[in-house]
Formats: sequence, structure tokens, C-alpha cells
Amino acid sequence: MSEHIRLHIPGPVEVSPATYEAMAAPMIGHRSKDFVALYDSIQPRLQELMGTKQPVFLSTSSAWGVMEGTIRNLVVKKVLCCCSGAFSDKWVDVARRCGKEVDALRFDWGVPVDPAALDAKLATGEFDVVTFIHNETSTGVMNPLAEVAAVVNKYEDILLVTDTVSSFTVVPIEVDELGVDVLLTGSQKALALPPGLALFAVSDRAFARAAKINDRGYYFDFLEFKANHEKSMTPSTPCIATIRGLDHQLDVIFAEGIENRFARHERLNDTVHDWVRKNGFEFFAPEGFRSKSLTCVKNNRDIDVAKLGQIMRKDHSLAIDGGYGKIKGTTFRLSNMGDETDETIQNLLDALDDSLTKL
Repeated sequence: MSEHIRLHIPGPVEVSPATYEAMAAPMIGHRSKDFVALYDSIQPRLQELMGTKQPVFLSTSSAWGVMEGTIRNLVVKKVLCCCSGAFSDKWVDVARRCGKEVDALRFDWGVPVDPAALDAKLATGEFDVVTFIHNETSTGVMNPLAEVAAVVNKYEDILLVTDTVSSFTVVPIEVDELGVDVLLTGSQKALALPPGLALFAVSDRAFARAAKINDRGYYFDFLEFKANHEKSMTPSTPCIATIRGLDHQLDVIFAEGIENRFARHERLNDTVHDWVRKNGFEFFAPEGFRSKSLTCVKNNRDIDVAKLGQIMRKDHSLAIDGGYGKIKGTTFRLSNMGDETDETIQNLLDALDDSLTKL
């Protein structure tokens, strides 16, 4: 085994030894009573975390699989993609590759989605689905979910699909109260699991829409997930070891307490923000719209970000992210999500202090 490099990138994040131990339990059949018991034990806790009475489906895929699935299950007329970063921009390409009509409501990277601009687009009557990323991981912007949901809910025939890949279990998200039609997330971010498991909830309105669409495919067919959920199973063979890890992580989350978890993420995020200010850096995201799970630091000091990352790995066995896409090198990203503690974040910041002196 090579030396372990501890991850402070925005995903995958560090996975604890206890989680790996839980994942190493003996294999079980995915159509067995043992799997039914595992599935049933997970459901109520996931529903509580998502703030929903709907089933929470488990998909053996990345969240992108479910993102594509929502396009195929829901879009009849035209989809409007709220674009404000690398991952929200990709929705446009996904929709086009699914053969759907699509338009992009574009904002500069680092600028949050404007609910008023969204309202003006939806008033045209062209659209029946909106895609929206709550926490744009590439830019560190947390978009205004409640305000966006309120706008979409004004339009009876428009469904809201929301990606919470890097905000789920970091901040409160109440799916039913907000009126989100599809909420999706992935295992490798704040849940602190290996990649390969997506989780999502679907509203009754979205199920009704899917039932009218014939070419929604099979692997991500919402109605297949619903039918199998009624038997406490998944439509296809699931990643059982990762689901065991999820079961463990849910134990960890509820032992800590949901509100305590939210508070810990905010406290650790504040600690990183204090470091940013103290060291003369700026934030890429504007005040009031900054992620609680990671920090996208603006490289206003014009340091060699790639070299900083190399020193962190070589001297401290820590990995940070050197910026994503078109803002690579002009930003860098520091994650505080998952199982991070005051001690691990302070260790990260101390290592950054040391590494900056070596540039």
C-alpha cells in the first residue's frame, strides 16, 4: 500500500476506518430477507434527513445517473437548466443527449441563481422541468433553494429537480415542505462514503409525469424504483457493501444528532473562512451565498496553486483541490464536509500555513 494521502478535496472525501469495517461485513443476497431488513432499517432515517414521507431510493450509480434519469422520466415540453458553475452547466449537455429541448438560464461562475430571473423565464410557459444545483461544488456557491422552490411552485405544471450532492446532511433540507419534485444526492460527499451510490426522492407529481412517458428507459425508471421499493428492494443489483457503509454512517449521524451535525459543519466552515481572511485571500462566492461544506478560495495573491498542492501532498500527506474547470489555478478548494472534526481541520490549516512559506 502506498502512503495514505488524507483527502480535503470536495469529493470523494475521507472515509473512516469504521465505515470500511462496516462495509467489510459478509456479503448477502440482494433478494434475501437480510437485504430487506437492511433496506427497511435505512429508509426511515433517510426520510427524516430529507424531510420527506416519500421513499428514498438507492441507485447503484453516481448522482449523474439519476440526473440523466430525471430528464428521461420527466421532460415532455422543454427543460430549463439553472447554470452557475461546472456541474450545473453539464445539465444542458445531458438533456440534449437525451433528445430533449433545453434552454440554459446562465449566471457567471460565482454568481448565485437569481429567483427573479428564473421567474421571468418560467412565465413564458415554455418549460415543464427546472434543474437546479443547491450547492455548486465547482464554485463554492450555495444557491437559494427555498427562494427558487417558491418560484417554481407558482407554476402548477413545472417540476423542480434539485441536486444536493454536496449539501445533503450539511444544512437542513425539507423536501416535502419545499415542494421539490426530485431531490438527489451521492455517497461520496458529506455522507463520507466511497463513490458509487446515489440517493433520491420523487414526489407524487413526478411519479404521475413519469407514468405518461414511454421512453424513460429502465435502469433509472422511477416507476421501477417505486415498484421494487414496495418489496424493500432495488430494481437491479445494488452495491451492498456501500449500503452497509450507509447504514453505519446513518448510525453515526443520528448518534451525533442532526442539528449538531449541521452546527459542526458550520463551525468548521467558519474556521476555514477565518484562515482565508487571516492569510489575505478572498472568497470566490459572495457573502451570504457561501457553501457550508467547502470553501472556494480566490487566488488573489497569485500563488502557485499547483505547487501548493504538491507541497501539501509531499510534506503533509494531505490533498487539496487546485480549482475546477475554467477557474483551475485561479482558485483552490478546501473541504470540511463529512466526518471532519476541529482537530482535522486545524491540522489542514496548520499544514497550509507551513506550505505557503515554502512557495
